[in-house]
Amino acid sequence: ITRDRDRLHRLAQRKRDGERLPAVDRLWLAVMADRYDVARDDIAGMLKRHDVVPPSLALAQAATESGWGTSRFALEGNAVFGQWTFTDSHDGIVPQDRQDGQSHRIRAFDSLYDSVYSYVINLNTHQAYREFRDMRADMRRHGMRLDGLRLADTLHRYSERGADYVLDIQNIIQTNDLEQLDGARLSDAGPLRPYI
Repeated sequence: ITRDRDRLHRLAQRKRDGERLPAVDRLWLAVMADRYDVARDDIAGMLKRHDVVPPSLALAQAATESGWGTSRFALEGNAVFGQWTFTDSHDGIVPQDRQDGQSHRIRAFDSLYDSVYSYVINLNTHQAYREFRDMRADMRRHGMRLDGLRLADTLHRYSERGADYVLDIQNIIQTNDLEQLDGARLSDAGPLRPYI
């Protein structure tokens, strides 16, 4: 995501400078626009939607939604974020306590990577999380580090539990000192060589 954001910034600058973008860049922008449901020439809209989720927030939500990785949905379908699906085009697991007349399933994934990817796309595109994206963009605009604890305030629509869910997420972040992960960066270095 960070590399893509850098590319979006470079392309935006080139457009401001009056350059005509090469076909490969125009195609890439078209794919990004379709993925994030924005106009093809709306690079600012793409930047608002194509952004990272603070690790503290993602980890706290995964812990909550998956019972710290022990839920049936996590074990059977790599479903660590409790995403619902109503379509047959997505694999899903029927909740045991689903009420009669309801049709939702918990979306299942081939891998944890696919689950995380879907979660990020969900937060970055679904209308219910517009407040999340607005606050995150505001943090960026003011040069602030993305703050998972504050961003959790915007996720009252993620769960039927509303404000209680938000408090649980914030409690997990604080109790487990997950905020320290929000500034972490993955190294480009290869794996460490063992000394034994």
